[in-house]
Amino acid sequence: MKLSTRGRYGTRVLLDLALRDGEGPVPLKDIAHRQQIPLLYLEHLIAPLIAGGIIRSMRGARGGIWLSKLPQEIKLIEVVGLLEGSTAPVDCVNDPKVCPRSDSCVTRDIWNEMKKAIDGVLESKTLQDLVDMQKRRGTADMVISDI
Repeated sequence: MKLSTRGRYGTRVLLDLALRDGEGPVPLKDIAHRQQIPLLYLEHLIAPLIAGGIIRSMRGARGGIWLSKLPQEIKLIEVVGLLEGSTAPVDCVNDPKVCPRSDSCVTRDIWNEMKKAIDGVLESKTLQDLVDMQKRRGTADMVISDI
């Protein structure tokens, strides 16, 4: 599985918000500047996160976005699922009907193991884990590079 810019940027946006949790709405232009993400792209990127209940938004002069859950309640599996979809490396893992050999294919077993491993890591990590890691590096106020 290879994460697209949606997954990478979306995770960075959420980490940016988590580092500022409790400060109120964060303007999109501020996040775009800190994370070096084009504002128009960011505006499209937040829609699935709002729909998924991870963030909220408010329009207006004092508007912006903020986390709708505590960082420790947001698992990375949820974030990746909203932004990327399935973590399956091939279609037959999610839908065996796409391949007539699915029942007897040993390579499908390997792809299934890969999905379980990826899901296990993403299930075990929360946004709070990323906040803690970022703070340990002493770079909580700096631009967050691709993760």
